[in-house]
Order: sequence, then C-alpha cells, then structure tokens
Amino acid sequence: MGCGITGLVCAEELAGNAKVTDLVLADSRTEGAEALSRRLGSDKIDVVKTDATDKKAIAEALADSDVVVCSLPWDLNGRVLETAVDKGVNYVDFCISKEAFDDFDKVDRMCKNAGITAITAVGLEPGISDTLARYAANKLDSVEEAHVIDGDNGVVEGGGFVLTWSPIDWIDELCVPAAVFRDGKIEYIPPLREKETYEFPQPIGTLPVYKTLHDETFLMPKHIKGIRNADFRIGVDDEFAMVARMLKKLGLHRKEPVDVKGVKVSPLDVVVALMPRPVDLAGKIKGHGGTVVEITGKKDGKRTMIKMWAFASHEKSYDRYGTNATGYLVGIGGAVPTEMLIEGMVKEKGLLVPEQLPAEEFVRRLKEKGLAVNEKITAF
Repeated sequence: MGCGITGLVCAEELAGNAKVTDLVLADSRTEGAEALSRRLGSDKIDVVKTDATDKKAIAEALADSDVVVCSLPWDLNGRVLETAVDKGVNYVDFCISKEAFDDFDKVDRMCKNAGITAITAVGLEPGISDTLARYAANKLDSVEEAHVIDGDNGVVEGGGFVLTWSPIDWIDELCVPAAVFRDGKIEYIPPLREKETYEFPQPIGTLPVYKTLHDETFLMPKHIKGIRNADFRIGVDDEFAMVARMLKKLGLHRKEPVDVKGVKVSPLDVVVALMPRPVDLAGKIKGHGGTVVEITGKKDGKRTMIKMWAFASHEKSYDRYGTNATGYLVGIGGAVPTEMLIEGMVKEKGLLVPEQLPAEEFVRRLKEKGLAVNEKITAF
C-alpha cells in the first residue's frame, strides 16, 4: 500500500521474486503503479485504487494476502497494521507508527496474539541505518556509542529546493524538538539548535548537519546492548534551515486548520502546496545521497570505531527505477526484509525492528542488489 517514489521501488524488487505469485499495488493515485505494471509486463501484478484512511478499504485490499507492505505516510501506518492484525496478514513498514512508538510492547503483544510477523521501520533511516549499526556492533566486544548521519549533496539545475521525500515530513522533522540519547537517557533539544560540519565519505563531502527527531535514536539503544550515547543527524543547508525557522516562528508548520476568510485551511498544507513535489523533481536532481553509521566500543581491549556507509546516485536511481537516491534506498531497505520474511528467514512472531533481523544476511542481500556497503575500522 502506497505507490510513491519508495513503494514502487520495493514493488519492482518483489515482482522479480519467485516466491511472489500475486502482487497487488494499492493507492489512491494509481498512475505510478499502472506505469510500473506496464513497464514490467508481469501478469502477477494487479493495480487497485483504494483509500488508506478507510479501514474497510484497507481490509478489502488485504483480502487473501500473505503480506502487506506499507509505504504510506507514517501517521497512516497504525491503521494498516491494526487491519493486518485483524486479518492475520504479515506486515512490513518503512517507519514506525505512532501507536508502536508510544507503546511498543502493547503492539508487539497484539501482533503475537494474531500470530503475525510485523517488521517495522525498515526503509533507509530507519532501516538500512539500524541494520548497519547491528552489523557493526556484532563485530565489537562491547558497544558504547551509535550515531547515524544522513547526507545528500543533490542539486537541481537552475537552483531551488531539493526535496527527495515528503515535504510534510521534512518540515515537521525540522520544526519539532530533536531527540538525543545522552548517558543512557533520552533528552530533547530545540529544533535546529546543534549545528556542526560533518565530513562525509566521497562523493558527498562536507555538509552542515543538525540533530533531529528520528527513530534510530530510540531503537538503537533499546536493541543494541551497551549503548550510552546515540543520535541522528541530517544534512540541512543554511538556506532551508533559515526557512524552517521562519515557518515555525510564523506558525506555518502547524497542521491544525485555521480560519482564512471563512475557509478552514491547514497552514502546512498551504506551504507544501507551493513547494515542488519529489516526483516533480525526478530525473532533475544531480548528486548522491545516503547514510553513514558510526559505532564505537571496544575490540580486543582497544577503543574502536566501525564506520559504515551506503550511498546512491540520484541519476542512476532515476535511470533504473524512475526515482531519486532516497526513494531507491528506502525502497531497497523495505524490499530486503520483505523477501527475507517471504522466504522464511524471519519466523519470529510479533513486532520486530531492524536491529532484530539477521544483519549479515541483510547486508549480503543489499550488496547482491547492487548497493555498495562500505566499512572502515579505526582503533584509537
């Protein structure tokens, strides 16, 4: 469910899996799904127009399915997962739902009682990033710190904002307090407060980054033993940081409707309507994007950092999948665990996060699909 720039990448990968006999692509806007179906020419694909805000429509879309992959906006995930539980359908999503974030154990029990496997937060960040963290942690004798840094040096000819995923989610991320895990406790700091310069491996290079609210800050310390400090940082250029601060000051980041000459409108909806959509920029962005993960601990008595990274080219992602680097990486991050589930490699029931999946197999499959996963080990 959800056939946008990420969901269609995942769908294309699943269409090529021999274990998949029927693939239903469901969305309220079906143009992208129909285009993919025509391009692949596969008789296993059906395209269905559906409303993911309607539980009855979700239930109809899930009929006779074994697995539902949810690549919808995060605030709709809970509704789909609840329906999957009711129908006894296994579940995969690209970012953790609010319901699972607020009470993970409750949702875990719900899935176990229904006898389903629900794999959550498996896109790029969270997803590939958390898996690389687990992969690196497995190589150390003990772990103390975990940091995820997102970078993108993409540019559009002629200038303008480069948006590689949902502008609603992007603005929201920059306007809410950032979470950091310090000395074993979660703390919150004002949005866009802590800026630093980070040297990404080539071909991305040096970018300004800020700490923001992200799933990894909560998931890594919970599921990787020993972590005392963790955070998520993301590259934000100075111009867009200034815009985000101004939107927040003016209240234009708010989703609650306000009265404008007798009409109720959401300020954020107005802002987003005036911004370019990621799909409109497909094929126009040049550069690279991806994730870096730094895991620090002890190995053979020495303090050691394992740095891992996975980048993708915007141009190559468009040529191969008709999307940008972010869409490609999120889609691949979702496809790998779905295939592992389909092929019987993930048997545990309940709600699972990336850190609980077989990391070595996950990384092997990423490489098999053509994604370069890099590793550098430094002993201090």
